[in-house]
Amino acid sequence: MDILGATLRVCVDDLEAAVPFYERLAGGTALRFERGGVQVAAVGCFLLMSGPQAELEVLRKVAATIAVTDVEEAHKVLSEMGAHIVAGPLPTPAGRNLIAMHPDGMIYEYVDRQA
Repeated sequence: MDILGATLRVCVDDLEAAVPFYERLAGGTALRFERGGVQVAAVGCFLLMSGPQAELEVLRKVAATIAVTDVEEAHKVLSEMGAHIVAGPLPTPAGRNLIAMHPDGMIYEYVDRQA
């Protein structure tokens, strides 16, 4: 399994107010989408999320988003290493993802950019 990088997950109250700051900080334009009632803006290494508090409470439990070359391979490797697969692999607007709890209790999202 190849890890390509990690994205920091940031829950914000006002996405429209937060995006310009992070665009300037990261030197790029945010890619925006909506998922499950949560508005999302990806800019640089930041994933900004805003929406209903109940949804954000769940999202806050995920420590980071880790980009990999292939989520199916990540699923296999993580399972073999004793991680608990909480959800996925599932299609997303940007590829596929899965949520895994590592043996130490930390929860991460793994994503790829596959069709």
